[in-house]
Amino acid sequence: MGQQSRLPSEHPHWWRDAAIYQVYPRSFADGDGDGTGDLAGVRARLPYLAELGVDAVWFNPWYPSPMADGGYDVADYRGVDPLFGTLDEAEKLIAEALGLGIRTVVDIVPNHVSDQHPWFRAALATSPGSPERELFHFRPGRGEGGELPPNDWVSEFGGCPWTRLPDGEWYLHLFATQQPDLNWAHPEVRSEHEEILRFWFDRGAAGVRIDSAALLAKDPALPDFVRGRDPHPFTDREELHDIYRSWRAIADEYPGERILVGEVWLPDAERFARYLRPDELHTAFNFDFLARPWEARALRESIDGTLALHAPVGAPTTWVLCNHDVTRTVTRYGRRDTRFDFAGKTFGTPTDLALGRRRARAAALLSLALPGAVYLYQGEELGLPEVEDLPLDRLQDPMHLRSGGTDPGRDGCRVPLPWSGDRPPYGFSQAPAEPWLPQPADWADLTVEAQSARADSMLTLYRTALRLRRTEVALRGDEFGWLPSASEVLAFRRGADFRCVVNFGPRPVPLEQEVLLASGPLTADRQLPTDTAVWLRVG
Repeated sequence: MGQQSRLPSEHPHWWRDAAIYQVYPRSFADGDGDGTGDLAGVRARLPYLAELGVDAVWFNPWYPSPMADGGYDVADYRGVDPLFGTLDEAEKLIAEALGLGIRTVVDIVPNHVSDQHPWFRAALATSPGSPERELFHFRPGRGEGGELPPNDWVSEFGGCPWTRLPDGEWYLHLFATQQPDLNWAHPEVRSEHEEILRFWFDRGAAGVRIDSAALLAKDPALPDFVRGRDPHPFTDREELHDIYRSWRAIADEYPGERILVGEVWLPDAERFARYLRPDELHTAFNFDFLARPWEARALRESIDGTLALHAPVGAPTTWVLCNHDVTRTVTRYGRRDTRFDFAGKTFGTPTDLALGRRRARAAALLSLALPGAVYLYQGEELGLPEVEDLPLDRLQDPMHLRSGGTDPGRDGCRVPLPWSGDRPPYGFSQAPAEPWLPQPADWADLTVEAQSARADSMLTLYRTALRLRRTEVALRGDEFGWLPSASEVLAFRRGADFRCVVNFGPRPVPLEQEVLLASGPLTADRQLPTDTAVWLRVG
């Protein structure tokens, strides 16, 4: 299959309908044989990504980090952790990928830094009230001896988001203890991150993905949390919009449409859309679609709501089924409750993987046929399931550790990819080194090598769908319309001659048009079975 490219000069508004592949560097490919994925491994596998047919790659953090939270505890925003390689390798990777028509989006983590970041180490070395501590949120405690936290907030990872120092002061960390929150009211914090943007744009990055984008600004008083109070003390505050307007101005200075992509978890659709105004973020992740159950009504409601909230601000929609924080699609769709909710993750949830895989194939065609950009998490194109039997002593995710062991955490979707062979490490590493997370013994049929040879594999389905998504004129624009259908069927058109039909119901659905691609076999009399999707051409 050819490695078609789509270079900036050919498609200047690339981000509006791009297929963007998410690489979790520790788990993509190991180039130096130490059991951990790295940039050398990615560079060697760039032809695979080109053949898959993606337009851009978003990399989870590759910066120097103690890895207390999988790299989201950043010690240096202008470097590359030796675990992954060097800054020179990152620059070569960006250039080599672009040579194949693949742009690079880097992860920016602005809410917090590592406790090993020079700024925080300097703050710890000084006394309360010092200028160094003003870059963070240091406060005296409450209670007679300051032994109580400064407020009653709850960490995003569970538990108290305050840690007390020997000198009596407490510092705020909305995530892990090792991730102190920055004080975005301080001008030096703002100017530093503006320079970080320029640093990566100067090296050819086509965009940045902004981690926890709605959490940066805090109420200066750091008051106790009161449910329903507006504005929220640390989420979706008005000050954020001025920050992102300044970032957009920087992005617009560069050629080739450098983009800002926000990780914005907000239940209020109107407030979500404010981040997508023409002078702020280009796009934001659509977590509503990801969290919905495998039901026609729920997904249609999400699609309608997503299109409606993006239309007034002229921003493209985004569609995603899974990422490095979320239970893998094959596993989630094989359960009785097919929604995703962090609070609902437990050990021992029964799963029908055959059912989940059938639904995941249909969901792939559904998401790839919708207008806007689509994000594909590494391994989804292989139909990888969540690994739910990892040895407890190998789990590293702080969500598991801070839950006291009740939450499985997110390591199950971060297990290294299988590339070839019939046993671990399945070509992930070219040496006998054990991968940083163990791979299942039954993944031989899921490797890239095995699936490339099968016309009915998940990988072949994704390769074909991504090729058609690029070549079908109807899939390039914003035109979309629902077609008459039964309540348990989603049917819509793109342009004049393209149709997508997804059957969620128990009875097969008759088909009349030419079949371009189906997620699974049709019935003997050419009808669409349950949990199956099809792309059709009219005329």
